[in-house]
Amino acid sequence: MPAAMPMLSLSCCWNSARHTDGYAMLREIAGLGFKYVELSHGVRITLVPGILKALGEGWIEVSSTHNFCPLPTGITHAAPNLYEPSSRDQREREQWLRQTKRSIDFAAQVKARVLVCHLGSVRFFLSNPGRKLRDYAEAHPQRSIPDDPRYRSALAKGLTKLRRAMEPYWANTQASVLAALDYAKAKGVRLGFENREKLEELPFDDDFGAFLDGLPADASAGYWHDTGHAQIKHNLGAIDHAAQLARNAPRLLGFHLHDVDADGHDHQPIGAGKIDFGMVSSFWRAEHVLVLEFSPRLKPEEVAQSKVNVEMLLRPKG
Repeated sequence: MPAAMPMLSLSCCWNSARHTDGYAMLREIAGLGFKYVELSHGVRITLVPGILKALGEGWIEVSSTHNFCPLPTGITHAAPNLYEPSSRDQREREQWLRQTKRSIDFAAQVKARVLVCHLGSVRFFLSNPGRKLRDYAEAHPQRSIPDDPRYRSALAKGLTKLRRAMEPYWANTQASVLAALDYAKAKGVRLGFENREKLEELPFDDDFGAFLDGLPADASAGYWHDTGHAQIKHNLGAIDHAAQLARNAPRLLGFHLHDVDADGHDHQPIGAGKIDFGMVSSFWRAEHVLVLEFSPRLKPEEVAQSKVNVEMLLRPKG
């Protein structure tokens, strides 16, 4: 009997914007050889009838969904941060919980394993240190970021400022998550909390372990690793990509897989950029969901080749 393998899926963020029929959208994905799809945060409500028709016919299945899915009524573009659980506005937090429960309902309806969630950010009216650090790195391409001493000093000061400002936002996020956990458990859906690419987004990478350990023992939740986001922060010197994975490996539910090119652009084909996917694949387990998450600009042949590249990494060694 062959060994169990992770579920390999393609996010419809690659093609949802150019389709008006969910059935045709999924046909295109299946035509590239995928048996599973992630229904992403760009799924408009008008795509749902065709999606349900395709699922009813059984030629494709849903691996995961991404909050908010489907999009709230009246929203026609990808909007995963439309409402943030960290917000200091109670009405926004209530909307986040309402729309997250709606997304949980849909995830259960389409039999998704995981609902991937963003968990908000620390907001600044002026002088966002995360943005300042990104601007500094972009303005000094000739310097060796993150080894430049002036950049290292700016990074340390920026991270300290973020820590000082985070407390009320992080407290709101944790309370919002606790309000959603029982609902997800009752529906049989796991919440995958995704590492983010911006320094001001929550949780801060060092906080994932304590955050997940602090949830109820039976919480239907875990860590969702985005390779592109981790690599962007690795390139900025904010984290070590391999160490981030190692710390959170026991809590992993799945991955968003995409590469980062030499200019720092993510959602690129697997193998076309700087990410060490040999290292990343060492953390894959049979129970994980592997989702290729690509820019709509990628050609179908680039998506197909990325699938082949991941399948090669999944082959037994030796």
